[in-house]
Amino acid sequence: MDLQWITLLLMVICLPGACWDLFAAKNSSQREGLQSWLQLAWLGLLIGALGFGVLQKWFGFSEALLIATIVTGAVMILERSYFKPKFAEDLGEAQPILLHEPAWLDLGRSFFPVIFVVFFVRSFIAEPFKIPSGSMIPTLQIGDFILVNKFTYGLRLPVTNRTFVELGKPQRGEVMVFKYPQDPSTDFIKRVVGVPGDVVEYKHKRLTINGQSLSVGPANQIQRAGLQEFANADRFEETLGTHHHVIQIRNDQPTLYNSRVMDYPNRDACEYNNDGFVCTVPPGHYFMMGDNRDSSSDSRYWGFVPDQNIVGRAFLIWWNFGELSRIGTYIP
Repeated sequence: MDLQWITLLLMVICLPGACWDLFAAKNSSQREGLQSWLQLAWLGLLIGALGFGVLQKWFGFSEALLIATIVTGAVMILERSYFKPKFAEDLGEAQPILLHEPAWLDLGRSFFPVIFVVFFVRSFIAEPFKIPSGSMIPTLQIGDFILVNKFTYGLRLPVTNRTFVELGKPQRGEVMVFKYPQDPSTDFIKRVVGVPGDVVEYKHKRLTINGQSLSVGPANQIQRAGLQEFANADRFEETLGTHHHVIQIRNDQPTLYNSRVMDYPNRDACEYNNDGFVCTVPPGHYFMMGDNRDSSSDSRYWGFVPDQNIVGRAFLIWWNFGELSRIGTYIP
C-alpha cells in the first residue's frame, strides 16, 4: 500500500510538466528555459511508472526504499565530488551550474535527503500499517491505520531484519506486527500470547498460560455495530500479563477447526484434540492469537513466529477514514 501511494504521488507531481512538454510550442522560449525541469518531470514519471513498479514486483517496499537510498546517495556523492568541480572548471564560477547539469544528477541530489529520512524513520523508529482484516476486532477495526514502534524489540538491519542492538523482547499481551511464517512477504498483526518456554493451552474457549487461567470478565457491549460484528459474538475483558484488552468470542463456532491446522515447524510441540490444544513455545519463538478469537488465522493453525520475523510493536491508531474518533487511540 505504501509503495502504490508513493508511485501515484510521484506520477501526479510529474505529469503536468511532462504534458506541458508534449503540447507546448516547439519554439517556446519558456520551454527552453525550463528544459532541465522538464527532464526531471520525465525522469520522475519513468521512476514512478517503471522503477518503483518493477522493484515492487521483484522486491518489497523496504528493499525498494533501500535501493533508492543507495542510488540517490551515490548520485549525490558523484555530483559533489566529480561533476560539480568539473562544471565549475569548464563553465566558470560566474555561470549558473544548475541549468547545465544532466537532469539525473539534479534528480538524485534533490531526492536523496527525503528518501534517506523516510528510510531511516521507517527502518528504525516507526512504520505505518493498515489493518486489512477483522482478526483483531474489537481492538483494531478494518481500515485502521496504525503506527508500529521499530525499536522496542531492538534495532534490526533493514531487509535482512537481523537484530544488531538488543533493546527488549516481546512480552505477553503486546500487539505485534510480524512476517507471516508461511509467506514472509506478508505482514500479520496479532497479540503475543506465549513467549519462549510458555505452555499455552486453549480449551473450551478459555486461555491458560503455564497452568494459570487468564482473568476474564464481561465487557461493555454497546460498541457492537457494523457488518464486521456478529449477532452471536460476545465480548470479554481479558488480562494478559500487564495488558487489559477486550476479546470477542462467537458461541456458534467450535473452539478449533482441526482440519485447518497446517504442518508447520515444531508441530510436535503441540497437541490437538476436539476440545482445543496445548503448545509449548520453543526457544526463540512466540505464540500469537487474534483478539477476534473465532475469526483469526493465527499460531493455532500455522505455528510459532520466529524472532527473525518480528517487525515491531503496534502502539497507536493514527487514522481511520470511517471513524475519526479512533484517531489517536492507544493500542492496549
